Amino acid sequence: MRLKITAVTAGVLGAALAVAGCGSTGNVSSNSSTPTASGASSVGFGSANQALCSDTGNTKPDYTNTIGTIAGGAKTITGAGSTFVAPMMSDWIKAYNQATGVQVTYSSIGSGGGVHQIQANTVNFGDSDVGITPAEIAAAKGPILQIPLLLGAVVPAYNLPGIPAGLKFTGNVLGEIYAGKITNWDDPALKALNPGVNLPNMAIAVVHRSDGSGTTGIWTNYLTKESPTWVSTLGGPSKSQGKVVAWPVGIGGKGNEGVSGVVSQTTGALGYLESDYAIAQHITYGQVENKSGKFIEPCLGTIPQAVDGVTFPPSLNTSLTDGSNPDVYPITGTTYAMVYEHQASRAAAAALINFFAWVLTTGQNMNASLYYAPLGPALQQLALGQLKKITVNGQPLVK
Repeated sequence: MRLKITAVTAGVLGAALAVAGCGSTGNVSSNSSTPTASGASSVGFGSANQALCSDTGNTKPDYTNTIGTIAGGAKTITGAGSTFVAPMMSDWIKAYNQATGVQVTYSSIGSGGGVHQIQANTVNFGDSDVGITPAEIAAAKGPILQIPLLLGAVVPAYNLPGIPAGLKFTGNVLGEIYAGKITNWDDPALKALNPGVNLPNMAIAVVHRSDGSGTTGIWTNYLTKESPTWVSTLGGPSKSQGKVVAWPVGIGGKGNEGVSGVVSQTTGALGYLESDYAIAQHITYGQVENKSGKFIEPCLGTIPQAVDGVTFPPSLNTSLTDGSNPDVYPITGTTYAMVYEHQASRAAAAALINFFAWVLTTGQNMNASLYYAPLGPALQQLALGQLKKITVNGQPLVK
């Protein structure tokens, strides 16, 4: 059986981003135009994006925790994995500790590391932005459940002095850049997308992840859908997407933290980042063409639509890039907590259920503060359903 979600958008539009300029990067507003050193340059996200991103809606869905608190839970649990979710995980952990006294420790080591840690059963939960594959589960110590936690965007971030946020990119152009076929910022393809912008005669310093990365998985999944050049250069769709790929060109950075550091320190750089990192580090980033031909700014008004019409398999692990909604930002994904379905320790199992039930209810009210979107109600219910499958000695803890 497959589970279909339509229009999962309630409670997810972003007042926080509207206040922050909905994608502004410090000194640049969403629809700004700033002169470059070589002359006037009209760059910005435009009025259509401004309208989408200023639709504040309700960023606090106030979900009810129907699971409640299971008694006897452990006072400490450990997790590791995705850097995409790390800023939000840090805030969740702090708030949960203040509310319950339970200490959750999370190591931001990348999605690949999260998969390896949960396979080895050295943490109570892993986290990956592309989930865990059937082959990876087969190498683990038992069945693994995957629990979506939030929705977020991966953005093309760049360092071009004098050129603010809002450059336009297509999936094919991004793929050709990462394939090493477009190598200069004043390439005709980039100039055609950005008429009137004084793009410099400067080499593009391509930046990518050096570690196993779910952010890479989301990025390369999108490139694989949109760029035939990227796919052929990598040797076919089985090689052109995943947490690790054989990069044809570029500089590596470990974690979203590492990529943001390289981009911010390298003139001419282009990298990909979870949007919170770009905003927090005041790194400029662009808008990307979606399937409807619209150039869309990543914000809380354009991320939630990624799940519209998506059919989720029982594992809930599926691609959310290149969504069908005409107003969706196309490089969007979720992040999955990975836990063993059959737990050996009742205390650890109770602690895991209690923490993630809180994240999926009270915790969702916090997401917009860091430019992530809360899960819509249908996906939130599916995620809670995963917790109900956790067993100890063959018996579920959630009655």
